[in-house]
Amino acid sequence: MSIIQRLKKYLYPLKEKEPGAAYDLWASGYDDQPDNLMLYLDEGVFRGLLDEVVIKDKVVVDIGCGTGRHWEKIYERKPARLIGYDVSVGMLERLNKKFPAAETVQLNSFLLPELADASCDVIISTLAVAHMEFMGKTLEEWNRVLKSGGVVIITDYHPEALEKGGKRTFHHDGKLMAVKNYIHPVSAIQKMAKQLGWSTVRFTERVIDESVKAFYQQQNALALFEGFKGVPIIYGIHLKKADDTA
Repeated sequence: MSIIQRLKKYLYPLKEKEPGAAYDLWASGYDDQPDNLMLYLDEGVFRGLLDEVVIKDKVVVDIGCGTGRHWEKIYERKPARLIGYDVSVGMLERLNKKFPAAETVQLNSFLLPELADASCDVIISTLAVAHMEFMGKTLEEWNRVLKSGGVVIITDYHPEALEKGGKRTFHHDGKLMAVKNYIHPVSAIQKMAKQLGWSTVRFTERVIDESVKAFYQQQNALALFEGFKGVPIIYGIHLKKADDTA
């Protein structure tokens, strides 16, 4: 396959599927992706942010929990309760196979009606925010269920990479498929968070550089690597809600 053909394969506009339907198709093979760059980078970014947060005896909500990739790490920290939300039934089924006692809910909108006001200590959302259309309303709902002094951890595909043409893709039945994304600039998320009385504790990002070149080599996509070199590919942010009791 020529370089031009490879570029077309990765950059040619694909018809994007809605997240729920896309992840239902992706679910069976989602946990078996040793060459998935985003999952690899997310592991390090999320772990670094999680290490800053007290989980023990806390109520934790994982929005966009998927197959529960991070749940073993969360359970090790002994939360009082861990609730997972996802739009994909298929992903939740995979999670419940791994963790039979898991508490999970299918997410149908940005609303979390099962959760009472100020009922959660920590909200986690990894590699999911760009799938959420109404970011302002989403954060308002998170603010409703988050306790005073509560914490939010977000990781996701960097909006700068999405703006440059990056896509979340996977293969199903020999076809390349893409998941629908919405571009939410990090600055916009931070601005909305600030309006809710949240502060940014830490922000981190990773760019496409020589340290991840091997992932592109494995997929014969070095031309794509050169095209995106220096572009931020993933970000993580630790936010904290103002503590009214302080």
